[in-house]
Amino acid sequence: MYEAHFPKKRYKHTLSFLQKHIDPSLHILDLGVENPFTHMMRAHGYTVANTKGEDLDLDFSGISSSDAPIVTAFEIFEHLLAPLNVLSKLKAEKLVASVPLRLWFSPAYRSKTDKWDRHYHEFESWQFDWLLEKAGWKIIDHTKWTNPVNKIGIRPFLRRFTPRYYIVYAERIDPLT
Repeated sequence: MYEAHFPKKRYKHTLSFLQKHIDPSLHILDLGVENPFTHMMRAHGYTVANTKGEDLDLDFSGISSSDAPIVTAFEIFEHLLAPLNVLSKLKAEKLVASVPLRLWFSPAYRSKTDKWDRHYHEFESWQFDWLLEKAGWKIIDHTKWTNPVNKIGIRPFLRRFTPRYYIVYAERIDPLT
């Protein structure tokens, strides 16, 4: 149902990676408000609760009150000014998170009409790895994928073979700080 109306490739890769690492019987806290991918996870047997739209740079109540053993964060950290704070405060044992990668040929995304729909960070994979390690996570698995668009031009051509998304599965360890 949802697969027909939303980013097919991104959702397909994200769901496949999630299914590879997370047993559907485990409860998930998904950072961010309920969204089409939340419904897709539920349709595939996952029990998911979302945060309620609080500003995760300042308000940690949604994550501190959760006892979910798994946290997912799909394209959330690029919107935060200080993702280290949230990552450090998560009580979960496992994390599946994806971020858009910085593209050298394209500026960071910024909506001109929605103050929340902006990317403060677009990471290189090593930067996101370092952030996770600094926050006390050990990366167990990761992958990247492209996001080609059906347009003509140099940037659309480069998107055909330049990875745009990065996803990781990580487990909690002691922070390195």
